[in-house]
Amino acid sequence: MATQVLIVGAGPTGLVLAISLARRGVAVRIIDKNSGPGQASRAMAVHARTLEFYRQVGFADAVLSQGIKIDAIHLREHGEDIAALPLDDIGAGISPYPFVLAFPQDDHERFLVAQLQAEGVAVEWNTELESFTQDEWGVRAVLEQDGDRVACSSVYLCGCDGARSRVRESLRLTFSGGTYDHLYYVADVQTAGPPNPDLLAHLGANTFALMLPVRSRGMQRLIGIMPPGVPPEPDFESVRPVLEPLLGIKVEQVNWFSTYRVHHRVAARFRVERCFIAGDAAHIHSPAGGQGMNTGIGDAINLAWKLAHVLQGRADAKLLDTYEAERIVFARKLVATTDRAFQLIVSQGAGGQLLRSWLLPHVFPVLSGFAAARRTLFKTLSQVLIHYPDSPLSGGRAGDVIGGDRLPWVPDNFAPLQTLDWQLHVYGQTAPLLAAAAQALRLPLHAWPWSDAAAHAGLLENAAYLVRPDMHVALALPRQEVDVLQELAARFALRFAGDS
Repeated sequence: MATQVLIVGAGPTGLVLAISLARRGVAVRIIDKNSGPGQASRAMAVHARTLEFYRQVGFADAVLSQGIKIDAIHLREHGEDIAALPLDDIGAGISPYPFVLAFPQDDHERFLVAQLQAEGVAVEWNTELESFTQDEWGVRAVLEQDGDRVACSSVYLCGCDGARSRVRESLRLTFSGGTYDHLYYVADVQTAGPPNPDLLAHLGANTFALMLPVRSRGMQRLIGIMPPGVPPEPDFESVRPVLEPLLGIKVEQVNWFSTYRVHHRVAARFRVERCFIAGDAAHIHSPAGGQGMNTGIGDAINLAWKLAHVLQGRADAKLLDTYEAERIVFARKLVATTDRAFQLIVSQGAGGQLLRSWLLPHVFPVLSGFAAARRTLFKTLSQVLIHYPDSPLSGGRAGDVIGGDRLPWVPDNFAPLQTLDWQLHVYGQTAPLLAAAAQALRLPLHAWPWSDAAAHAGLLENAAYLVRPDMHVALALPRQEVDVLQELAARFALRFAGDS
């Protein structure tokens, strides 16, 4: 089968995009200029929303078995503990994954490569995009593969090729933002004493440092700012004298060590005709909140079903316009908020000193004792609050749920989402008119008896919710309005059933 989508870049974003497309029967080809998955990658946190996506495709449990749940955050300054926040089931009742999972990106990539292989698609390593052109008929790319130049034709091209994206540069898209002054390090190390299951964070002006557990190798992942006065080509011994007392550890073995710069940028566009960009090619962030990799995976989930629908004649091509409309708004907000948060954490000014010396040690522990504060923190970090209220696909409000919101989790209501397709949910009684309309549209309908859990989740009794393939609510229909459902289907020429 001829290639329908060419994906450039086999990091988490490109791999999840490839898996999601292959699952939907799309002929995908994925290339990467490197010789294999990354060996010294930095991203560690896998948030609840990403795990929900992985549950939808059937491998969340396997990811959980390879990662480690973070039980608590311990905050330190001047080498002393100043506050602790238990994270155990911090999001109970909000998500089936009410925690933060540590799963390093290099292990994560190898896992996703294997999942893609199970779909019958192999990553083509040592293969680089040299150039491409596009017109109304498709995309024609020239690849450099083991020293040879190879032509590749596809219907669409997706650039998931990182911060120095060849696809973005070829499309001449500006990448506005900046670079933080500090140089950062990342290392895998073995520490003395019993294994650490928690996140340790040292917050200080120019002394930001993190330590997280890495289950697969029994190691600890260290991330932080390089101290002043280090040599031009530093190694771990350059940071050891500063780092060990900051985190209260003794490093016995260094597996690997690397340095890098941190940027905060967003591309001007995420789409130019038949070409798309996603993940770090489209937006890069500060380390605050561990949002970057999870956001790229969210890009992939959003784009995959839309490409599949258009390629398979299940929707008008204008459906693809909603990818940029939905994801660029979130990316801009995320870059702005993580930038402000990170700047404050490492600031030498009065604001940063106040945060570290008074607010965190005194206010943080008190707030962590309140369920509402813990829930707010979980929702903010876990990405379950990502929504698309201004999308052309979104409409209506029923209870606390607005069109574009993530479908609230109620035990059992996520199981039908594994079809990776559209469905209608009713919590309460289904009106005969709605049932008939769903049957005419060949739209699967799932109904649950009204419950306290549904009310607690913000759903409305007897309302209907049209759920997209990416588990977001397209339409919230408080009175089961059939005409609104039919109008959306007509406007995008949607075929809800994939076999017609």
